[in-house]
Amino acid sequence: MAASRGAVGPPARGDTECILEPLSLPESPGGDDAVESSPYVPCIFCKECYILAEQNQLLKHMIIEHKLVIADMKLVADFRSYILYWKRRFAEQPITDFCSVIRTNSKAPLEEQDNYFLLCDVLPEDRLLREQLQQKRLREILEQQQQERYDTSFHSTCMFCDQEFTGNRSVLLNHMAREHAFNIGLPDNIVNCYEFLAVLQGKLDNLQCLYCEKVFRDKNTLKDHMRKKQHRRINAKNKEYDKFYIINYLEFGKSWEEVQSEDDQELLDNLEEDWSDWEEHPVCAVCLFCEQQADTTEKLYLHMQKSHGFHFPKIKSEHGLNFYQQVKLVNFIRREIHHCRCYNCQEKFESKGGLISHMEETKHIALLPARSTWDQPQYYFPTYENDTLLCSLSDSEDAKTEDQSEEVPVVSEDISSLKALKQSSVLNQLLCKENKNQEKF
Repeated sequence: MAASRGAVGPPARGDTECILEPLSLPESPGGDDAVESSPYVPCIFCKECYILAEQNQLLKHMIIEHKLVIADMKLVADFRSYILYWKRRFAEQPITDFCSVIRTNSKAPLEEQDNYFLLCDVLPEDRLLREQLQQKRLREILEQQQQERYDTSFHSTCMFCDQEFTGNRSVLLNHMAREHAFNIGLPDNIVNCYEFLAVLQGKLDNLQCLYCEKVFRDKNTLKDHMRKKQHRRINAKNKEYDKFYIINYLEFGKSWEEVQSEDDQELLDNLEEDWSDWEEHPVCAVCLFCEQQADTTEKLYLHMQKSHGFHFPKIKSEHGLNFYQQVKLVNFIRREIHHCRCYNCQEKFESKGGLISHMEETKHIALLPARSTWDQPQYYFPTYENDTLLCSLSDSEDAKTEDQSEEVPVVSEDISSLKALKQSSVLNQLLCKENKNQEKF
């Protein structure tokens, strides 16, 4: 009171430091932000807490101890925020205002009956909460994906050849798809790429197949298995990978399979529409010696002839290669180029560019090794699974057949020596023996 009635001037020290209301320390060291980022999730009804990774234990606890059943928790985008919201709402209003009551043992005596409470998205408030959490998660994921898309500080190692890549994540993903036929999807469809690659690398380090999840005794056995079984891919049914694909965040309560199924059904429903204006995008084939692509084999052959001195149609004609031999030759050349090894002199190089320069300068690029080197059953298998050049090869015999006229001349049989042929035929001897046998009987 003395301070309020005193003259104008600097207040006394004791007046400025007096406590006018009770103070309280924050319950958690970081305040509200720390609560939101805490790894623990509290029970809606009591003081029990569980680690976020053990959410199933918390759900089990609430069913057993508090008779609360929450439907479709796998569709809730943010488990912790969902639980905290309903913990606050149940403190404000009775649980029966929000949940359906399910009575068990209804025919038993009253003391033996149990009431369970079901919380689900039939309640408008619950459904709105789930949708808001989904939209919030989608915004966060899109922001993360946008950041990764333009990130130039990416640095990682290929899990198949140990080659290092820096710059943008797309460089590594495209390398694995092109050089190792390992395609996990377009870079723009992937989020949290570092974590995704770490999960895949961890499986390979544990000698585990990425597709069938089998564990093998050593690295070479695993590599042979994944190559022969064509398991150098991930299993789309494995839910562990869902969080790394944007499509799984797009629609509330739907997995990527359901979204894709709806798209396919829409295509089936529109089959009767007019497709006369449809223009098919050509499938591009890749050069045997560089990254050049062409939408027709003629353009690709012309490029290889002018840029590298490799005349594929001429080689096919001179060696009389049928379709299967062409397939083996293409796979052989791709294998040797992939290993940076000249298929003529077997000299190895540090880079593909050095190899191609050597082969063009020495003219080794147009000189094939002995047929026995590349005409082997192992080269029936494609070096790259997505090699569209193999699909556009043509059989030289088929080409000749198409050029021939439909009226094929028929050469008559030479019957000038037919009488002599009958006399010398082995059938005459058999007939003679048969007649003699009949005479004996």
